[in-house]
Amino acid sequence: MSTQPGEISFQSNQMNGINVHILPTSKFKTTTIVTMIEQPLSEETVTKAALLAMVMKRGTARFPETKKLREHLDFLYGAIFDVDVTKKGERQILQIYMEVPNEKYLSENTPLLEQAIQFVGDMLVRPCVENGSFLPKYVNQEKETLRKRIESLIDDKMKYANQRVTEEMCKGEPFALLAQGRREDLPGITGEDLYQYFQQITTSNPINMFVVGDVEVEQVREAITKHIPLPEGQRARIPVTDPRKQVEKEREVIERLDVSQAKLNIGCRTQLSYKDDEYPALLMYNGILGGFPHSKLFVNVREKASLAYYAVSRLESHKGIMMIMSGIDVNNYNQAVEIIKQQMEAMRQGQISEEEFSQTRATLTNQYRELLDSARMMIEFTYNGLVSGRTRKLEELLEAIQTVTVEEITKVAEKVKMDTIYLLRDQKGEA
Repeated sequence: MSTQPGEISFQSNQMNGINVHILPTSKFKTTTIVTMIEQPLSEETVTKAALLAMVMKRGTARFPETKKLREHLDFLYGAIFDVDVTKKGERQILQIYMEVPNEKYLSENTPLLEQAIQFVGDMLVRPCVENGSFLPKYVNQEKETLRKRIESLIDDKMKYANQRVTEEMCKGEPFALLAQGRREDLPGITGEDLYQYFQQITTSNPINMFVVGDVEVEQVREAITKHIPLPEGQRARIPVTDPRKQVEKEREVIERLDVSQAKLNIGCRTQLSYKDDEYPALLMYNGILGGFPHSKLFVNVREKASLAYYAVSRLESHKGIMMIMSGIDVNNYNQAVEIIKQQMEAMRQGQISEEEFSQTRATLTNQYRELLDSARMMIEFTYNGLVSGRTRKLEELLEAIQTVTVEEITKVAEKVKMDTIYLLRDQKGEA
């Protein structure tokens, strides 16, 4: 069975404790398999999850040496494989990504789909362990790699500023945590700890597996039954993040480092998330304010006033946060903040031109239509629905975007409040 144009319709059921979602489509010449293991973002486990993702990539029981594991991927016609962590709202997601050529397009009759699912099963149920511990060699090497990765955040000033404004704005909230974990946790994690944690999340936490490609549904299910024998049963339920948090008054945080270009990042609370009826209007709000090159921030802060090298806004739709990010000359700080505030006020007043409105609607629509050209993006769209507690059909979301009114956008604008203004500036100048 193939999907209709404009539709994303996975066939879903539960097998071996995993929520399996299969999308048969002849659109792609590869098969994409993405497995997501969820856990609540927490100080106790955030670093373990990040470290586990790196250790899992080093070897399995079948391929205990990293070199052999890589050679097997080459044997699978250069399969693409990765394990990583990310966050959505106040959940941390450990993600196993696998992409293999579709065997129908090969001259040899290699059962690539089954072998790819077997390889994912190696990751989930047949790890490389000795005496109840991940190999100390791999654990120690990856601890050092992760430590360097966390420390190197400061070298990318855009990412650093974004993490710092998040930490300041969300103090005491799980969302403040970096998905890659905390450097101070690393010395205390042993191979035994990590293996116990691995067993816990693979048997007790929610797991969603997505398979997209020119596949037979029954063939996929048989391979999962055979190669991924995780226990059946009820898994933990992770609550949906509540986006509502009132802002008493905006805070200002100024940090000094050796930077040539100042970073002005402003965290705003939208009080709305992916599951809310107003979400399409929030998408339009963000698009008109700062999502695109035609948006108010880009035009007014960068083009007209020449105050910023870049000026954009983006949504974290599960947490209900909007981040405004710009690179400025530090001398323009007050003026840049003032113009950004003026643009947000213009949104509240409904001062939206027909051109801003129609361009944003067209650009958003194109972005969502482009999902259909990417297996990974179709998976992401569907998974957002699962994580948020509201599954949306793509056509319904596109229709909702078409019917959003300026009045609905101004109602969203009323809810959006600046929470934290963060400036990363140079060491010179006045205090």
